[in-house]
Amino acid sequence: MVRTILYTFKDEEKTLSFSYEKHRNIHEAVAEAEGIDISEYLKMEQQIEAISDTKTVRNYRDNHFKKLGFGRITLQQKENLGVGKRKS
Repeated sequence: MVRTILYTFKDEEKTLSFSYEKHRNIHEAVAEAEGIDISEYLKMEQQIEAISDTKTVRNYRDNHFKKLGFGRITLQQKENLGVGKRKS
């Protein structure tokens, strides 16, 4: 299922279509969309995951992406429709 990412890059609000079939997470997707190579970051993230808890990994990720110029990075909330209320 395709979702929409809402993010800020260098103080500019942007949106991006996202699918887990193409990217592991939303951070990889926005970096690719902005043409940023994060291969070295991903290696370090794996090393931190091996020895630390998820909070440490999250802090490292958030700080790294702030340095790259990203602000908010989040998935747009799903619209919950009742039974029989699907969009056409």
